[in-house]
Amino acid sequence: MAEVKKTAKKAPVKKATAKAVKPAAKVAAPKAAKEVAKTAVKKVAAKKAVAKKEVVAKVEAAPVVEAVAEAKAPVAEAKTSVAEVKVEIKAEKAEVKTEAKEVKVEVRPVASKDPEFNLQEMLELGCHLGHKSSKWHPKMAEYIYSEKDGIHLFDLPKVSALLEEAYSFVYNLAKEGKTIVLVGTKKQAREVIKEAALDASCFYITARWMGGMLTNWPQVSKSIKRMEEIREGLNTGKYNGYTKYERVQLEKEQIKLERFFGGLKGLKAKPDCLFVIDPKKEHIVVEEANNVNVPVIALIDSDSDPRPVKFVVPGNDDAVKSIKFFVDQITAAYKAGRADRK
Repeated sequence: MAEVKKTAKKAPVKKATAKAVKPAAKVAAPKAAKEVAKTAVKKVAAKKAVAKKEVVAKVEAAPVVEAVAEAKAPVAEAKTSVAEVKVEIKAEKAEVKTEAKEVKVEVRPVASKDPEFNLQEMLELGCHLGHKSSKWHPKMAEYIYSEKDGIHLFDLPKVSALLEEAYSFVYNLAKEGKTIVLVGTKKQAREVIKEAALDASCFYITARWMGGMLTNWPQVSKSIKRMEEIREGLNTGKYNGYTKYERVQLEKEQIKLERFFGGLKGLKAKPDCLFVIDPKKEHIVVEEANNVNVPVIALIDSDSDPRPVKFVVPGNDDAVKSIKFFVDQITAAYKAGRADRK
């Protein structure tokens, strides 16, 4: 009983303390809220002050910025004008370069009856370089000047004299209205031969030489005629009534004929002369020409036999620049002869 009384007495004390704490908490809450509100107001006021200062600073700095911009404007204009001048100068230089390139591409020897060959130019183009001395042909000894680093060098004065002889022969040939065929099937000579032949309006062969081109001329002339008929028929619509398969076969036949005889279009009879690049590679051409008595002019290197060739032109037959020089001289002679004939 005594223990029960003690607990009963303690209980009201706890309740009283709880009741006392509650009003203290209620009093502390409004104080904290007031403090928070005050700090928020202070922050807002500080932000407004900073914003006012920034606005004032911008207003004060505006004339300075305008002055700087006005000062920079002429400098920018000067820079743009300098840039425009530079661009114009570059454009003019580019135009000059392109014109120079065009002039270089279009330059060809002037067609004349009496040519003059510049030995210095021939030297720079490498026309004097032969093959290795270990691969030379003994019959070329009379055209060789010396040997250097195991390579034979041609005697350019002799080369010039022989080229002049060939030039005169081609000139007289064209003046009489005769034909010449340029032959060059090696990789270095194909484009050079084709361009020069088209420029001089003469015939050419840059694909494989067909055996019997001269010795079996009647059959070759039929092939040329057939090529021209198919080309004309496809262009005029003559074969429109054929089936698709038949037209495809005709196109294939035309492509094959164009490859071997495209440069001989318009040739009605055997050519009166051949100009050959590297007779060692084109030995079949030289043999056929000798069998039918067609004269041969050949650009011969130091590894070839000059005896089967009527007009020997010793020179470098491997370099494109050297080949172009000799081909241009021969075509110039042909153009000059045709011009004098007219």
